[in-house]
Amino acid sequence: MTGTAAPPALGWSEDSLRLNAICPYYTMFPLDFPLQQLAASPGATRVLDPFCGRGTTLYAARLSGLPAVGIDINPVAAAIAQAKLIQVTPGAVVRLARQILDSGTPANEPEGEFWQWCYERETLRELVTLREALLQMTTPTAAMLRAVLLGILHGPRNKVLPSYLSNQMPRTYASKPAYAVRFWKQRDMEPVRIPALEVIERRAARLLDAAPIARGGRVYLGDSVETLNGLRQRFDLVVTSPPYYGMRTYVPDQWLRLWFLGGPAEVLYGTHGQIARQPSQEAFIEALADVWAATARRCSPGAHLAIRFGALPSARTDPTQMLLASIKHAKAGWIVQDVRQAGIPPKRARQAEQFGKAGSAVDEIDIVAKLIGVSH
Repeated sequence: MTGTAAPPALGWSEDSLRLNAICPYYTMFPLDFPLQQLAASPGATRVLDPFCGRGTTLYAARLSGLPAVGIDINPVAAAIAQAKLIQVTPGAVVRLARQILDSGTPANEPEGEFWQWCYERETLRELVTLREALLQMTTPTAAMLRAVLLGILHGPRNKVLPSYLSNQMPRTYASKPAYAVRFWKQRDMEPVRIPALEVIERRAARLLDAAPIARGGRVYLGDSVETLNGLRQRFDLVVTSPPYYGMRTYVPDQWLRLWFLGGPAEVLYGTHGQIARQPSQEAFIEALADVWAATARRCSPGAHLAIRFGALPSARTDPTQMLLASIKHAKAGWIVQDVRQAGIPPKRARQAEQFGKAGSAVDEIDIVAKLIGVSH
């Protein structure tokens, strides 16, 4: 099968791109990057992203008419990315939400000052009812409803129709409870009643009315190397962006979404399983090398690997040298063909910009390699 690669995102209608923004998630790269790589590989038949995050590469593959596989160790990322591969109607999502809410299944609501201030009481009851039911469901419609709810779980309060269920909060990450409660109290910002079904209905219609045809694929939740070693598919294009060295806040920053996916109703500060938690640059390079080697074992000869990478201002690293070293240490047959500057990440759109006080963002780089030999 040969796919026809898509032009850059500017060539697509705004409506067809909305599903890619189903849930704000700050560690993403622009859709143009994977689309450009797909355009440069017109013979690609299956796409892989071993650090898929919220699934931008997977959505680019969908726009290009290709199946794609994504892997991520973060449950929030995997849940969002999974929605990028699903074909369901807005009506199906709303019907499922209404069915769950009408069931009135009792659920234990989390207790504490944060929950009293974050959600109006009836809104919280609806949210917990949806959470408990979806934890038991694995259908495509349930997966889409889950991702929709992750996207409306928290965010700013609108002056007109509400777009989010919470009291005032950022969209891309959840405020820590003590800070959030202090913020709301100082401003006398009590939560208001927001009917969950109404927000779901508006969001589902906006996201799905013009979504492109799904082309298949799957998202795996787990370690990249372990997952790749268990796959049987062959890939001929890999487009990815690994976590930057030293970036360790994915879990605590997404604690409220993790709760919705079945986690505890409190902030977790662990970094277990995250590749960026390595104790040194050398260990991080070796961990990346293991991923590139495992990726090579699942790729066909002549496959291309396109990587966008950068650095946190505080990490004092050279992203170009670090990434080149990881490819070299992989000893997997990847031959670097192109290294170029990708520029400074747009405001709030990339990992480095989350730590603006640490210094100016570091220029990101794009590296493209070709698989000349296959690692066994």
